[in-house]
Amino acid sequence: MSGKRKIDWKREVFTIPNILSLFRLLLIPLLVWLYVGRKAYVLSFIVVLVSALTDTFDGMIARKFNMISDIGKMLDPIADKATQAAVLLCLSSRYKIMLYLAILLIVKEVLDGILFLNLNIRTKQVHGAEMHGKVATWALYFTMLLHLLWIEIPPAVTYTLAAICAFLVVLSLVLYAISGLRQLSSQKKQEGSHG
Repeated sequence: MSGKRKIDWKREVFTIPNILSLFRLLLIPLLVWLYVGRKAYVLSFIVVLVSALTDTFDGMIARKFNMISDIGKMLDPIADKATQAAVLLCLSSRYKIMLYLAILLIVKEVLDGILFLNLNIRTKQVHGAEMHGKVATWALYFTMLLHLLWIEIPPAVTYTLAAICAFLVVLSLVLYAISGLRQLSSQKKQEGSHG
């Protein structure tokens, strides 16, 4: 007999929150086609709004009905950040500043991913999102939705919102780095004491 834990597919994989996260990933090609291919900005707004709402609801459902899983903790932020990056890249065809915001977001997620992958391997636990990350996400969604709907938005509004989002993304990166490094340091101390 191996020591591997058997996966409970119903409770850990095929849950409503995980299905909603997969649904958000499937919306990304539709969004790109609508915005870039069809220039259907109102429909693009509706798609992103649906994605943002499912992002909110999957977390609420997971907590309320005890459907939190390690797979969900990984899948939810992947769907979330992939959607944000796709929307920002689409918007960059009309608003140049969004390209830099997309690059900043991608760099932040890569650095966070490296740190927390290391932490997950060391602690054998998957760590979920923290409040500062959620605040940055809400700010990004607000900015993206506004630019999808308000086609003739004044440049001053665009630059102000982009600056606020950039600040929140950088702040989240710094806070995640501090939290992750502290947890890694604590884990190393525990391993040293047991060794």
